Amino acid sequence: MNKRSLMMGAAFVGVLGALAVAQSQFEKAAAAQAKGGVQAPRFEVDPLWPKPLPNHWVLGSTIGVDVDAQDNVWIIHRGRPTQDPKEIYAAQNPPMAECCLPAPPVLAFDQTGKLIQSWGGPGQGYEWPQSNHGITVEANGTVWIGGNGANDGHILKFTRDGKFVKQFGFMYANAGSTDPWAFKQVAKIFLDESSKEAYVADGYGNHRVAVIDMESGKMKRFWGAYGKPPTDQNLGRYNPSAPVAQQFRNPVHCAELSKDGFVYVCDRPNDRLQIFTKDGKFVKEVFIQKNTLGDGAVWEVEFSKDAAQKYLYVNDGANHHIYIYDRASMELLTQFGDGGRQPGQWYAVHSIAVDSKGNLYTTETYEGKRVQKFVYKGLASVPKEQGVVWPTGTR
Repeated sequence: MNKRSLMMGAAFVGVLGALAVAQSQFEKAAAAQAKGGVQAPRFEVDPLWPKPLPNHWVLGSTIGVDVDAQDNVWIIHRGRPTQDPKEIYAAQNPPMAECCLPAPPVLAFDQTGKLIQSWGGPGQGYEWPQSNHGITVEANGTVWIGGNGANDGHILKFTRDGKFVKQFGFMYANAGSTDPWAFKQVAKIFLDESSKEAYVADGYGNHRVAVIDMESGKMKRFWGAYGKPPTDQNLGRYNPSAPVAQQFRNPVHCAELSKDGFVYVCDRPNDRLQIFTKDGKFVKEVFIQKNTLGDGAVWEVEFSKDAAQKYLYVNDGANHHIYIYDRASMELLTQFGDGGRQPGQWYAVHSIAVDSKGNLYTTETYEGKRVQKFVYKGLASVPKEQGVVWPTGTR
């Protein structure tokens, strides 16, 4: 054997040794992580999503997100009423500078983050909400919008390109929690297309979940906390030391239906999630960050995309976290996120949605004013508290 062969053999042995050491270190690290962790969905923020908006557009308080049947991501925001004049110099009369302008209220992005739709605002034949809130997209592309302004008592439907379709309810209705003919400050709508029913979190003015026919808008049933008839009683400020409230507080922020027929209702300022059957029979409740005051801890829920919807995601806009629960047991598995303005952090994370691949999207209200994407990385052993889920560099 010549000298060159000996050198190559030694180098090969060295590489094998290095790989063995690396594998051993990886296995030790994985074992250590598994020892202190739990098996759950893992996410990483995509700091480059979405792509920049055109036309010097900027977002206001961004208070709704949904994913359509083609995995396009739809958001709704409040624009100029929630933007500091310094954010929109170009919108002043006369313009003070070339930037910036409020983006249209409704925006849609494809999977790459490219803007593909933009529309919304007052028009002929309908009453645009004083304060739009929540967005939901049917399989056929019809877009549903609620509103939580002081005089918003209605729901709007548009085509995907912004053509008006139908209005249920009307402005200045001032409907109460037992009235079947209108709403009062709707937070969000969930669509059960197989039954042609829409679940309405009616929500900021009323204290109920209302179920309507998707075509006619006729109210079919409604209920309050624990499945009781709702009331308009003012319960005052939430006190975590007081007896548990027997009614929802405002806002009732979501009413989401699982595939196996359970309705998950966000009783936001009461720091609890209540679970019902489709006909409003109470099943159980789970308290989340029970000492949270003010805006409360339970803002919205979403389901994982496996057939059984094994995991439930709950976003908490006050404490700036997303919690991942085992849905069957409602055991808290892990949480991620933190307060801040960098990618992977939030300032008042308001709404969440999941696409067919399991990727998660969030919007932020108040001064957050943005949409973020969190890439699904599969099931993994993760710690109970993950913090900011910054990309690891692996794909």
